[in-house]
Amino acid sequence: MTAGQIAGLIAATAFLLLVIFIGLFLMKVSRTISEVNRTIKTMTSNVDVIAKQTDNIMATSNDLLKDVDDKLNIVTPVFQAAADLGESVSSLNTATQNLTKRVKDTGKKGVSAGLAGKFGKSAWNMYRNRHGSKDTTK
Repeated sequence: MTAGQIAGLIAATAFLLLVIFIGLFLMKVSRTISEVNRTIKTMTSNVDVIAKQTDNIMATSNDLLKDVDDKLNIVTPVFQAAADLGESVSSLNTATQNLTKRVKDTGKKGVSAGLAGKFGKSAWNMYRNRHGSKDTTK
């Protein structure tokens, strides 16, 4: 065998090994792509199931929200009545405080009037006694 033939044999063997390794690599890539395709199909079917369940949940949530809204509309007048009652009680409290203040002020005026009345009575008695004593001396 000549040197050229040996070089050709080495090149052919290297090319054969290269083809074998490329073939193995392509087979592994092919298996990986097949697994990815199966995973995508599984995910797609799972996403479809999740989407259907989400639609059901949304429909149920909408029904519940409508029901709560209807019940809230029924209860709202009760809260309004309670608020009105609170305002009425507050107004009554204010009116009671004003009446109490007026009664206190009237009581103070009554005490003053009573003192003035006693003073006036004493003054009248004194006046009458003076005039009465002058009339008796005449």
